[in-house]
Amino acid sequence: MTDREASQSAARARRERELLRRYHEQGDIRAREQLLEEMLPLARSLASRYAGRGEPLEDLVQVASVGLVKAIDGFDLDREVRFSSYATPTVLGELRRHFRDTTWMVRVPRGMQELQLEIARQRDRLTTELGRAPTVQELAKAVDQPFEEVLATIQSQDARRARSFEEPTGEDLTLGDTLGGGDPELGLAETRAMLGDASAILSPRDREVLRLRFAEDLTQSQIAEQVGVSQMQISRIIRRSLERLRDRLED
Repeated sequence: MTDREASQSAARARRERELLRRYHEQGDIRAREQLLEEMLPLARSLASRYAGRGEPLEDLVQVASVGLVKAIDGFDLDREVRFSSYATPTVLGELRRHFRDTTWMVRVPRGMQELQLEIARQRDRLTTELGRAPTVQELAKAVDQPFEEVLATIQSQDARRARSFEEPTGEDLTLGDTLGGGDPELGLAETRAMLGDASAILSPRDREVLRLRFAEDLTQSQIAEQVGVSQMQISRIIRRSLERLRDRLED
């Protein structure tokens, strides 16, 4: 930061504190509104971190603004901290609560919702550190959770918002136009979501077969070579194991 930028930053900090003082000590509502207006770029910047996750940016800015108001009202003038530093976690918390509590079209367990938000935070951090999008394995290590659970949580992202078949996807095309016929691969999302604690009912060999198929994405022939059985047996193991998992989850 240059001397000029440092001077400008210090001036903004003094103005923030003065507006906060006028609001908290004198009840000056106009000072509160002025500070809110001046801090809106911060709210927009923080909201943009969550863009592309199924919510319009302007809606997220509104949520961030609510967090900003809470930060203004809750700020303690005795604290030797800049207001923007205090407001940032408050605004981010409001955005996380919004995603956790109001955007799920299909009911997902609370623990998975919270893990989804933690994965999003770690994805942002790792993307900055690595200069690329992190792998699922790297995310699993960052959040200290099993690979299968992280994969299932990422898949649950689709539960946030339903999409219309009339949604445009290109010139003279809608989402409905892109739908094809039956494809066995469409079952992968459901299968991956089922691989968690329920897999404890399976034998080690059956769990390994499912891991190779749905985590490593090997073909049945490749799995048969590794496990030492026929491709037909692998097909039966996968079908039988998935049936057992579905029965367990339904129970």
